[in-house]
Amino acid sequence: MNNHYKFQNPPLPYAFDALEPYIDAKTMELHHNRHLQTYIDNLNNILKDYPEFQNSSLEELIMYSDGLPMSVRIPVKNNAGGVYNHIFYFSNLKKTENEVLPATTKAYLDFSFESFENFTKEFTQAALSVFGSGYAWLVLDSTETLKIITTANQDTPLPLGLCPILNIDVWEHAYYLKHYNLRADYIKDWFRVINWDQVNKNLVSCLGYPYS
Repeated sequence: MNNHYKFQNPPLPYAFDALEPYIDAKTMELHHNRHLQTYIDNLNNILKDYPEFQNSSLEELIMYSDGLPMSVRIPVKNNAGGVYNHIFYFSNLKKTENEVLPATTKAYLDFSFESFENFTKEFTQAALSVFGSGYAWLVLDSTETLKIITTANQDTPLPLGLCPILNIDVWEHAYYLKHYNLRADYIKDWFRVINWDQVNKNLVSCLGYPYS
């Protein structure tokens, strides 16, 4: 996507039905083509009247939203967050079968959570704890330790000085067509379609050295 105005909706790196049976094709189509597109359209519509901010990147709009005019500060923050969070979420998914956890990711998960199993349990609990709409995140902090946090609505970890590694969207539109109100079932299925190679690239990027 263009990382400044006018923002565009990047195509998914897989077919809508690629994550079946864990995430259904209709949900993926609506989630990408309607929900994400709405955030992009809203953000572009706001920025069209503010040429002084049109060269700002998506991350800059999120990080420095307090510097925007009061009348658009919250709408920009919410819609830029919606664009960022959704694109990040989609980028970390693919259908996997018995994928081996990359060594760097495994080492950091073991260091931070003692084991992958503990990470899975803690992440699931965090995702279940989100009241209403929001996200659970795996992030890297300034001490190069992995942490699990939650954010409400379309807030992101960026203003907190945390580098995103992985996120799960727990807004109901992400799972309701298939899983109804059973968020725990969705989370369990989501773990089956994590693109751990991409997660590993995110981690290495956050650590600040080239991926190889």
